[in-house]
Order: sequence, then structure tokens, then C-alpha cells
Amino acid sequence: MATSRPGRTAPGDPAAKWAGARRSERVIPFTAGDGFGCNLIHVERTGPAPRGPVLLVHGAGVRANIFRPPVETTLVDFLIDNGYDVWLENWRASIDLPPNPWTLDQAALYDHPEAVRTVVAETGAKEIKALIHCQGSTSFMMSAVAGLVPQVTGIVSNAVSLHPVVPSFSEFKLRFTLPFLRLMTKELNPRWGIDAPTLPAKLVSLLVALTHHECENAVCKQVSFTYGSGFPALWRHENLNDATHEWLKKEFASVPLTFFEQMARCVAKGNLVAVDGHRDLPEDFVAGPPRTEARITLLAGDRNLCFLPKSQVDTFAYLSRHAPDRCALHILPAYGHLDVFLGQNAARDTFPIILAALNEAA
Repeated sequence: MATSRPGRTAPGDPAAKWAGARRSERVIPFTAGDGFGCNLIHVERTGPAPRGPVLLVHGAGVRANIFRPPVETTLVDFLIDNGYDVWLENWRASIDLPPNPWTLDQAALYDHPEAVRTVVAETGAKEIKALIHCQGSTSFMMSAVAGLVPQVTGIVSNAVSLHPVVPSFSEFKLRFTLPFLRLMTKELNPRWGIDAPTLPAKLVSLLVALTHHECENAVCKQVSFTYGSGFPALWRHENLNDATHEWLKKEFASVPLTFFEQMARCVAKGNLVAVDGHRDLPEDFVAGPPRTEARITLLAGDRNLCFLPKSQVDTFAYLSRHAPDRCALHILPAYGHLDVFLGQNAARDTFPIILAALNEAA
């Protein structure tokens, strides 16, 4: 286990010769294994991408755009400037796709394997790498552990992977508030802070307004209530510039209670469990060794109040038992959950760690 300190790409890095490449983007639709329509955003660059394709996978109730906040250098920019071919996946949890009562099982079995196959087919690459976050991470790790993405040789996972550990108040909400919410609504939506169209939405918004006073951004406060136990929960305000804090209002929307119901079961068990009964997924994802040869690097912000750093510590212990030479853990000081990617200084503090992990998996 390593505690990573802020740092920069080493001076004279050969990757610097690829920096500043012009880029455009195109959207490539793909159909998940059960027929659900998803897509990939390929951020294309002029010239070669010698370090190959990397797939970026967002979390719950956001979209692929979450990796491109209004900061001087986004993670997408950084990876392209360091020689990677960047692909952003909009899986079924994306707010750019039709709302649906998804589970992690569905994403693991149907979405991510097809996204990987599409990138391989589009690029001709024999192998790719993946950077995965939050529920994009849990569901993608389910794919990996089940042996469904053998083309992926390097994985960088942020915040949580196989062992979701949450603050005690979050566990209380999952156990006692979720059954009450289920009687009123099929979803939660941080945008209710701006527009609460139904009685349940109005009640949730009132509760958040009465309990969260950390800022004036209603969506920011709703996000904290929905996903964690902090004030705020998913980032440290001091890590975000004002433009990003405002931009976040448009980057969160509906998330179904089916997800929270599965997460409640996983938190109670201490690790990921399947809920849909598919043959190709193990019921318990840490009952046996992982069926992947990928090198896996785990990241955890030490101020994360959505999933505690212990989430990744526990997964690191599991991976170390089975493949100690193919796993690593970095605890990121002074970072939380999403500010690892959105922070105004992330290009200095966290992106070099991500880059080094991807490069090491080559």
C-alpha cells in the first residue's frame, strides 16, 4: 500500500512530444448484450496514440462528461497529451440515456464487455486499459472478476471496487430510509434541488434544505444527501474551482432505487454480491480468485465520505492474496470521491499517479 503525494510528470518525459495534439470527438453507439442502447465517445487526436486505447467509465447518475469539468487541464486532455487514445463509455447508468431500473449485474454482464469489444473492433487493438470510477468501478470489476473482459490488461479503479464500505450514517440510510423511500418513489435525483416536480421530490428537497447548509448550490447538497454522509460528501469544496461547482448542477440526475437496494445488500455482506441470478456472474465476487490477468491499481481519497478508503484497502487485501505482483493501492491525501478527477489541482496532484499506473500496466 502506498500513500501518494502530489507530484508532476517527470521532466523530459517522452510523452511530452504528443502533447498539444488537436482533437475532435465522435459518438459510437453500441448495443448492450440485452439490447439496451449505450454509446462511446471517442475523443480523437491528430497523429498516433502510441500508448493505446483507454476506456473511462463513469459512476451512477452522471454521464461520460463527468471527466471533462471546466478546469485548465481535464483528465481527458492529460491522457491524450500523454499518448493515450481516450474512449468515454456511457453505460446504462448514464443520465444521457433513457432512465431505467438498472442493477450492477446488468452493467457487468451486458454493458462493459460490449463496450470493450467495441473499442477493440474500432481500434484494432488487441488489448486496452480502463479507468473506472464508483459504480462504473464496481460493475466493471464484476466483469473483470467474472472473466468477461479479457482484453483489458490494466485497470485503475477509483473510490470503490469489490468491497463497499460506507460511513455509519450512510449505512443507516440504506437500512432504514430506503424502505420508506421505496413507498414513495422509484428514484432519487439531485436535480430535485432545482426542480422538485412531485410530492416525494419536494419532501426530499425540504429534508436536504433543513439539514445541509455547507453551500448555496442546491444540487451539490442533494448529491451529498443522495450518495454519502458529508457536508459535502463527494468532494472537498476547496478542491473545486467556482466554475466546476456551478457546472455540477447539470451533471447529476436520476438514479434508480434498484441500485441502492443492491448496494444495501453489498454493504451488509461486506463485498459485492449479485442480485439477478445470472449464470455468468458469481453470486459472491470475492469467494474465489479473480478471473483476470489485468494489473489493478486502486485509488482512494483519504477524505472520501461516500465510500470510505477502507473500501479499497479491503479489495487490495483480497487482490494481494491472489495476485500480489499485479495490484497496487494509493491513498490520495486531501482528496475525496470525485475531486480526484474534478479538482482544480488534480492535473498536478492525482493525474500523474493515474498515468503512472496505466503506463505500468503496459
